[in-house]
Amino acid sequence: MFGNIVNISAIIAGGVLGTLLNRSLPQRYQKIVFQGIGLFVVTLGVLMAIKTEEIIVCIFSLVAGGLLGEFLKLDKQMNRFSDWLKRRFRFRTKKFTEGFVSATLLYCIGAMSILGAIEEGMGNEPIILLTKSVMDGFSSIAFASALGVGVMFSSIPVAIYQGTITLVVFLFADNIDIAIINELSAVGGILLVGLGVNLLEIKNIKVVNLLPALVFVVVLMLIFVP
Repeated sequence: MFGNIVNISAIIAGGVLGTLLNRSLPQRYQKIVFQGIGLFVVTLGVLMAIKTEEIIVCIFSLVAGGLLGEFLKLDKQMNRFSDWLKRRFRFRTKKFTEGFVSATLLYCIGAMSILGAIEEGMGNEPIILLTKSVMDGFSSIAFASALGVGVMFSSIPVAIYQGTITLVVFLFADNIDIAIINELSAVGGILLVGLGVNLLEIKNIKVVNLLPALVFVVVLMLIFVP
């Protein structure tokens, strides 16, 4: 779990530094930082999504995942958790929930998050997660400078998500198919595009409600793709 610990620490450290900058950074500078991050997220998502080799699986995963997420109201559940954190620690920043949700999605559904957790779960040196830690640390500075302290708390779901993948891989490493990983990464890329669209304020997409697509893509690959 060394890679996960370093990754979480980098997010927290970057979030703290970015929050300090947020207090002194004029609104117009925060806005341009926000737009820059949005463009980066869209580009990253596209680069991940175009690598898919099973388009039909991706489509059905997104549709089924979106329906399940909407039924479970995952978006509202995450917002409630974020609001609870805000009340629990008595933060008054207006963008706490936006920072928490956006940073969580970015750090969890990227290819490096999935592949890095798998690499560590297989007992290899956590090179990917250590590299991701550097990237996430700087991203947290930029994110928190625009959205505040909520970014720092994204380390909680990141720890749960990556830690779970690492543990599952450690227990079932012999059964992992590289094709499943590729499609999982592709669906994650599509979700990142949705997140980027939200950050750019083009349209409000309930990306959190689409998260079950990451589960459906694995199930569909196991069932229909030899």
